[in-house]
Amino acid sequence: MSLAPQLTLDPAATTTAICDRLREQLTGQLQRRGLVIAMSGGVDSSVCAALAVRAVGASRVFGLLLPERESDAESLPLARGWAETLGIEFAIEDIGPILDAFGCYWRRNEAIRRVVPEFDDGWRCKVVLPGSPMDAQRLNVPYIVVEFPDGTLRQARLPAAEYRQIVAATNFKQRTRKVLEYYHADRLHYAVLGTPNRLEYDQGFFVKGGDGLADVKPIAHLYKGQVYALAEYLGVPPAICERTPTTDTYSLPQTQEEFYFALPTEALDVVLFAHNRGQECALVAGELGREVDAIARAFLDIDRKRAATRYLHLPPLLAGSVPEVQAPAAAERD
Repeated sequence: MSLAPQLTLDPAATTTAICDRLREQLTGQLQRRGLVIAMSGGVDSSVCAALAVRAVGASRVFGLLLPERESDAESLPLARGWAETLGIEFAIEDIGPILDAFGCYWRRNEAIRRVVPEFDDGWRCKVVLPGSPMDAQRLNVPYIVVEFPDGTLRQARLPAAEYRQIVAATNFKQRTRKVLEYYHADRLHYAVLGTPNRLEYDQGFFVKGGDGLADVKPIAHLYKGQVYALAEYLGVPPAICERTPTTDTYSLPQTQEEFYFALPTEALDVVLFAHNRGQECALVAGELGREVDAIARAFLDIDRKRAATRYLHLPPLLAGSVPEVQAPAAAERD
């Protein structure tokens, strides 16, 4: 039995169900008047913006476009064009000065220079995780890639301390964006809409207090291929749908695959879906044309990412119970 058809959804029915649920959550648990969404020019935020408009109307959706000096040049015009098409009010706020004040760039560059001493503040860089979880010899070891002035790229292994500092510094970007989302949400008495898909939510590919923070997450149950199906149904422009999924965090172009997932999203959809359904490795191996042992390693990588990122999903822990005000698990924000 093929797994791919089982991932197929009815986009019209799914859209209706999500929008009905959004309206219920907004007027019920959240008790807010509308929705704020940060729009990156990617497919996930574009789908979420369209769902928000269908759920509550364009007049009650506020878009935020939050570029900084290392953002992909395509991101802003794509996001702006889609916001204009949807007919929503939106604002563009350059978060670069805030990041400068936090020391985002120099803190990151300080760590890079401990590994690549020649690195200059004007050079481009990114973090990568080479290999695939299906490879028997792969190690989960991050590398820094820097671009020299002549265009050559150098890759160097990152020690744990430098890797953590680089990630901590770049996390200012996601957290700064979220601060501005909540500013506008408070100003408008709106709720903040989060945009993670199931791969990101399940595997902990988000920043706690950053893009992981939201009042409602309408597509966290949808696999990436299902998000693309909704995008087509909702009329998201091909220029957005055809973009390679990226973190848009580092100055060098960087895909989600090379930074975190280490598998193409199409393959990860199938692997994660099968693992969630308790399917045998052999079935997935036949579907993807891979060895059974390779699929077993991919399953193990899923479990390891879940274990390593469990902390990201935890609500604040209390030393004692306060039942009068504790929210149910379904209302958990992160």
